[in-house]
Amino acid sequence: MPRFGRCLPFLWSYQKKHIKLLTAIFHAEHFPLPNGFTDEDVDLHAPPLFTDSFWLKYLHDMTIHALSGYGISFSVSVRRDLRDYYHQCNLDAMEVYNRSLDLLLAKNLYVPAPYFLNPKKQEPITDLSYALDFVGKQRLLNTTEAGNIYFNLRKSMATKALLIAFKQVSKRKDVKKVMETGLDVAHKHIELYSSIMHEENLHTPPLLDNEITTSTHAPFSEKLMTFHAGAMFKVAITYYATAMTTSMRLDIVGHCEACILRDLKVAGRCSEVMIKNGWIEKPPEASDRKQM
Repeated sequence: MPRFGRCLPFLWSYQKKHIKLLTAIFHAEHFPLPNGFTDEDVDLHAPPLFTDSFWLKYLHDMTIHALSGYGISFSVSVRRDLRDYYHQCNLDAMEVYNRSLDLLLAKNLYVPAPYFLNPKKQEPITDLSYALDFVGKQRLLNTTEAGNIYFNLRKSMATKALLIAFKQVSKRKDVKKVMETGLDVAHKHIELYSSIMHEENLHTPPLLDNEITTSTHAPFSEKLMTFHAGAMFKVAITYYATAMTTSMRLDIVGHCEACILRDLKVAGRCSEVMIKNGWIEKPPEASDRKQM
């Protein structure tokens, strides 16, 4: 995918710019730089673990997370230099979003959410059973509910593919185990929401499992893979919460709540592995006035 290859230099330039700006802010505040991830966490000579089309879809989805995160960071920042930084981050992320989506569309790799026919007129909700009917046949999904389900299915399918690949190349028992736990949960969520969509003859996103290569050489460290797996489930929690608060069918609300609880357990297991192996850096803490 040559055009995707040409996207990488401008993406790398954005990352270098962001790291440079953040490093300057930390140094100005005499704040220790986090170790984070280094060159040791990536093997640039490893054979591909995914196809180019997978990475393009992955990049597009990760940009959606970036836009959410940068938007929140901007809204809670007070210092002007930080607001300027997050403002630019949002602009950069929107540029990546546009470029990645344009390329997906040009390659016929983007499968949009189901279309709904335009209503002939606006109708008010006058029956409580629209939201509270737990008995008998559920009403049809509305556009918001179907859109949330489709969006979360796409995320679950990307997570599933990542976990399959990470388990395939991992050499550690504890890391493989947490990937298996995450796979069980991702599979359960995909089956659940796919069945809801199919009941109403609505299509679902395609699985990405076939975009994993047969390589068993890990391009990423066990630390990076475990961190990324946990991050995917933590991000999913926020999207299920959004789906829960914007859905009006009680069964959908209940499913989202159950999914959040399962995702919390997986994220917790990832954190346990990270802590046991010393892979998490301690964030700043409040001063202990009792000991002073």
